[in-house]
Amino acid sequence: MPGPPWLVLPTFDEAENIEAIVRAADAVLRAAAPGGHRILVVDDSSPDGTGRLADALAAELGSVEVLHRPERAGLGPAYLAGFRRALDGGAGHVLEMDADFSHDPADLARLLACARADADLALGSRYVAGGGVSDWNLLRRLISRGGCLYARVVLGLDVEDLTGGFKCFRADVLRAIDLDRVSAVGYAFQVELTYRAARAGFRVREIPIVFRERRHGQSKMSWRIAAEAMWRVPALRRRVR
Repeated sequence: MPGPPWLVLPTFDEAENIEAIVRAADAVLRAAAPGGHRILVVDDSSPDGTGRLADALAAELGSVEVLHRPERAGLGPAYLAGFRRALDGGAGHVLEMDADFSHDPADLARLLACARADADLALGSRYVAGGGVSDWNLLRRLISRGGCLYARVVLGLDVEDLTGGFKCFRADVLRAIDLDRVSAVGYAFQVELTYRAARAGFRVREIPIVFRERRHGQSKMSWRIAAEAMWRVPALRRRVR
């Protein structure tokens, strides 16, 4: 029997969201995985006290633990640290999502069910039938859709939403793709993980989700992160065999 599902939540300055998102995710996973689950908050020493709030939740909720990292080092390294902890802890499935309510915690159950049924990697997709985004202006929609199309064409993948960060992996997938070789730091990290999984022959399935603007706080997206994604995508074809 596979181990329990683990949800990895990377945080930096999410004090306004952390308690609500953890409680919502905990309730969904309790129902979806009655045999047990874990929620791992990976905090990069948030100056707004996110880590302290997460510690208080861990003291109250037996399913929650916190991994404190000494400095902000990027989304990719935070996820990799969380994935390693989940695998060491015996996870059967590993989920990832944003900590700002851009992803609906209720959809965790659908992702997990998909991964338990016929997927090695289940993706919450904005760009399949039934999916979408809300609260975005036209420019942001075009940039996001164009970035996904660019990555899809360059990498030759039949995946509509390559840049999304709402996923559920079978633990064996993360073991097989060799996390030590994953190099992307920013949002290109999401593209790299999916590409490595697909190249290794794992089954990737997309389920529709609606992506919403964050509930509180400031977006972490920047032009530097977008530029990294642009040049790293072609490099993946050379690096991943």
